[in-house]
Amino acid sequence: QVQLVESGGGLVQPGGSLRLSCGASGSIIRINNMGWYRQAPGKERELVAAINSGGSANYAASAKGRFTISRDNGKNTVYLQMNSLKPEDTAVYYCNANQVWSWSGAASEIWGQGTQVTVAS
Repeated sequence: QVQLVESGGGLVQPGGSLRLSCGASGSIIRINNMGWYRQAPGKERELVAAINSGGSANYAASAKGRFTISRDNGKNTVYLQMNSLKPEDTAVYYCNANQVWSWSGAASEIWGQGTQVTVAS
């Protein structure tokens, strides 16, 4: 069983920065893509940024130029550096990973428990 554990959320003023971390633990064969999603109250969960095992990343339009996703494959950890935060970035942020769970290559999506990010003065 592989689990994702997030950390780094909190309260920050507009214009501030936060760094989210998400580590995978358990019986890991391989992790393919990893990413960050967020869900604000009354809204659907949306992709913020994703990164593959080779380090290629893609971002939502709202995150480009302000957020940076990175990963440490050796630690099975993904990070999200968030700068110039705005009140509209307030949401629960969820870590996501596509993990290979069998030696035949079968894979599935797993999610972290979520971490609250609040941007307010």
